[in-house]
Amino acid sequence: MSQRTPHTPQRVLVTGGTGFVGHHLVERLRDRGDDVTVFDATAPRGALREGVRVVEGDLRDETAFAKAARGAEVIYHLAAVVGVDQYLARPLDVIDINFSGTRTVLEAATREGAKVVLASTSEVFGKNPAVPWHEDADRVLGSTASDRWSYSSSKALAEHLTFAFARQHGLTATIVRYFNAYGPRQRPAYIVSRSIHRALNGRPLVVYDEGRQTRCFTFIDDAVAGTLRAADEPAADGEAFNIGSMVETTVGSLVGLVAELTGTTSVVDVDTATALGRAYEDLGRRVPDNAKAARVLGWRPETSLRDGLTKTVEWARASDWWLALPDSGAE
Repeated sequence: MSQRTPHTPQRVLVTGGTGFVGHHLVERLRDRGDDVTVFDATAPRGALREGVRVVEGDLRDETAFAKAARGAEVIYHLAAVVGVDQYLARPLDVIDINFSGTRTVLEAATREGAKVVLASTSEVFGKNPAVPWHEDADRVLGSTASDRWSYSSSKALAEHLTFAFARQHGLTATIVRYFNAYGPRQRPAYIVSRSIHRALNGRPLVVYDEGRQTRCFTFIDDAVAGTLRAADEPAADGEAFNIGSMVETTVGSLVGLVAELTGTTSVVDVDTATALGRAYEDLGRRVPDNAKAARVLGWRPETSLRDGLTKTVEWARASDWWLALPDSGAE
């Protein structure tokens, strides 16, 4: 890892900048002095607009994106269709936007000479049983008849595209794979956000298959810090990094901690085979090896699960607009 130098403000473009990770990333970029443009299909709410140029558009519109990308030095590509509810209901959109949209970004970045930081996911590893997963671990997937794997495959193709553009066209690019990122502003469609949302709305918490699955939960501030390190570190070019905690926690324990922090006692169990059928297949364990990120980027997650959940619950209690959102869980 090279010695760090003070940050020089850059012209940056963030796709998906109004989403969960994107919103937090844009705030950090703006606060450190970068000239930030957001390209997203959804307009941002509230203070995110302050000091940020916003372009509404579809990533598959090559002309509109090319115009927005002019002069960009770094493009953070976070836009994607994500979430169990989405890939069960819109598998075609998942594949089309995640793949075709990424190509649009890479082509524009190549023309501009911009660096790309592609946001990917732990889902690319599929159900490889050999955890923890290092960055070059095998992908092990289920049947193509299961919509559950459409997201994993689309993001893996996005990674292939990124590496291919780097090797054939000289694009400077880095890939970051998030592992169960959580925190304020996350749509209530994921195990942490949905559990807090249901608890504070007086509804029972939900666990799937008795909560035996394990995950490694990564607070949003840590995920954003890893993303910025990947963008700023020259040794990261042409590489992929696991951005995730290595603390393995059962989903049941996670839900129990949310219940403790919110004063909730009601929990119901859902059998995924009965509720979701063939379209979904859960994973028993999902654990990253983050040694490469520590070695090359100097990054380690710093926020414990309890501290991160406490911050998220405190934010949620004060955010009526978020509590009024629909429960987007799949069951």
